[in-house]
Amino acid sequence: MRRTPALRSRPAPGTLRLPRRLLPGATIGIAAPAGVVDPARLEAGEASLREAGFSVRRREDLLDRCGYLAGDDDRRATELMELVADPAVDAIVCARGGYGSHRIMARLDPARVHTAAKPLIGYSDVTTLLLWQRRCAGLLGIHGPMLERDAGIDAAGLVALVAMLAGATPAPLEGSAGHGGFAEGPLVGGNLTTLVASLGTPWEIETEGAILVVEEVGERPYRIDRMLQQLLAAGKLGRIAGLGVGHLVDCEPARSDSPPALDVILEVALGLGVPVVTGLPTGHAAPNLPWPVGAPGVIDGRAARIEVRAPVVDPCGA
Repeated sequence: MRRTPALRSRPAPGTLRLPRRLLPGATIGIAAPAGVVDPARLEAGEASLREAGFSVRRREDLLDRCGYLAGDDDRRATELMELVADPAVDAIVCARGGYGSHRIMARLDPARVHTAAKPLIGYSDVTTLLLWQRRCAGLLGIHGPMLERDAGIDAAGLVALVAMLAGATPAPLEGSAGHGGFAEGPLVGGNLTTLVASLGTPWEIETEGAILVVEEVGERPYRIDRMLQQLLAAGKLGRIAGLGVGHLVDCEPARSDSPPALDVILEVALGLGVPVVTGLPTGHAAPNLPWPVGAPGVIDGRAARIEVRAPVVDPCGA
């Protein structure tokens, strides 16, 4: 596939478009933009989507392997753009994360993605696609469940996702603890490692005035601290409106005398003087509830919740 500049046809600021609403029986296209896909988990995830009332479409070579990637860069980029262009596909759900989305960004066409306005759902490494879609294609995306679990898509996440895609106002993300007061701003964020990897790219995360939501898997607390310090030094934390912390999976310290990951995050977060909510149901564990990347939201530290107060799909765009 011919490479296209990542910033070509970049929309004007303030023109973030909502993706199209899905009707009953809609067709979901499955993409594998990153890591190798497990066939059994793919089958279980497709079954979950069909049980939820969707049709499923994917390329036969989705299970290809090129080292740690789901096929070479051309295959993965072509697959994603084919799903964007296919009029029979109503939304795109990513099979899994891992690593690899970063490699295909220059091969994607932001103008076509903006025009098609199809919901794109994923998390983990797909954070890269969601950041790119918001900043370069001017389209809201959905941080939500994928097809990477043995038992199919996380049940609670799927129920919430179906309602969101149909046009319902999302249920609040309820945390387990909160600090500070109340603030408003667009929801941004995703996997912490991937957010840091966006620095210096055309899809670099924009955080000023935003509610930043982060989650992580498999990172020691000192590495989480280093990433937060990098975001601080890059000017990405000093002007946020609030901070939400999702699942921290397998992020335990190697030594018993080292602080846990959440304490490391709170040391930085509480120094910012903004509302903070921890224990949010998003990320690499169940439940992994969907939330819209780029939508206006509110964070309430006293009630330990983050809320979106409007539908996140275009009711006239089905």
